Amino acid sequence: MLRMRQHGCNFAQECKQPIQVLWLSKPAERAALSQEDKQGWRCIPRLYAKVMRYTVARLVGFSLVLGMTCASFAQDQQERDAKARPPTAAAPAVIWSDPGDIAAKNLLYGSGGEKGQPHPPFTFVEEDTEGSNPKFDVRDADGEKWKVKLGVEARPETVATRLLWAIGYFSEDDYLLPEIKVANLPEQLHRGQEFVKAGGIFQNARFKRHPKHTDKDGTWEWRKNPFTGTRELNALRVMMALFNNWDVKDENNAIYIDKETGRQLYLVSDLGASFGTIGYRLGAGRGKGAVGPYKHSKFISHVHKHDETVDFAAPAHSTVLGVLGLFSIPNFVTRMQLRWIGRDIPLADARWVGGLLTRLKPEQIEDAFRSAGYSDKDVRTYSEAVEKRIEKLAKL
Repeated sequence: MLRMRQHGCNFAQECKQPIQVLWLSKPAERAALSQEDKQGWRCIPRLYAKVMRYTVARLVGFSLVLGMTCASFAQDQQERDAKARPPTAAAPAVIWSDPGDIAAKNLLYGSGGEKGQPHPPFTFVEEDTEGSNPKFDVRDADGEKWKVKLGVEARPETVATRLLWAIGYFSEDDYLLPEIKVANLPEQLHRGQEFVKAGGIFQNARFKRHPKHTDKDGTWEWRKNPFTGTRELNALRVMMALFNNWDVKDENNAIYIDKETGRQLYLVSDLGASFGTIGYRLGAGRGKGAVGPYKHSKFISHVHKHDETVDFAAPAHSTVLGVLGLFSIPNFVTRMQLRWIGRDIPLADARWVGGLLTRLKPEQIEDAFRSAGYSDKDVRTYSEAVEKRIEKLAKL
């Protein structure tokens, strides 16, 4: 039976009039076509050819873009690997030390203490264009050099460093200053110009400096380091999950050489993607430092009784929405490769770090968030959420 429908041939420009698009079920019916029908059929092969050429061109273009994206991702990975050089010293490597009396720690000021705070006035030194957040170096009234970070990462990073330091992990000295004035600013910053107010004023600026008496000596990898399989490294992985720190790339880790003892200090240097969602998100803030999502996010995913291990929800992969854009493919691949950091952690190691955290008083946890300039309401909400997570660790 001959089935026909009218179809405008606006794809094939040479077909000015509507044409008959035919679907023929039997060869005999094709032979019975009138001359007029056959005339209308002639442009079908041309239309089909144009459609095919258009489709192939789009597929080729997509493949080229995908290939270039993957090549760019591979090149970026090679550059990151080149920066992640091993430490040059032969002294012992350490990632944790006995914190002593945890309940006596002052989390309002952290590892640097009250006297170690940056003192104004501040003078601009140079801009730091690495990473994803605006940063620049300044010197304070004492000639001390500090790295200032602006934006959404400033507050959560300040809190995370204090909690790590409280239970024995190494950290840089971090302080959150609610308002600062910086002299000798350039006319235009490459990044962060939107944070500059009249007179060189900035708000909620995080100040960071190296641990005392140290020099930075490269970065370290989560998979390959002197502590693989140890309780201390596994507990550090638990802490990343407790913070919901999803940006646990190797380049965010640092090795410092203690000039007095010669020890190699291993620490997590960038903790800005904490206290928000369990994974990268599109939109402003990328899910960092968001109290609502943190409070309602899942902490422990699964406890494996058969092999005595536990999986945590963070770090998670990117949102599905992020995969829809070609620009997000490298990001999605990176996040997928990082999920192992929160998985298959021995229950004994998770309980151990939970035991350390239970020594913190509620007031200390509140002080950690208060030091980052959070409102009283957010301090309470965050602190309660962290305390609940600590309870879950202790009960594993």
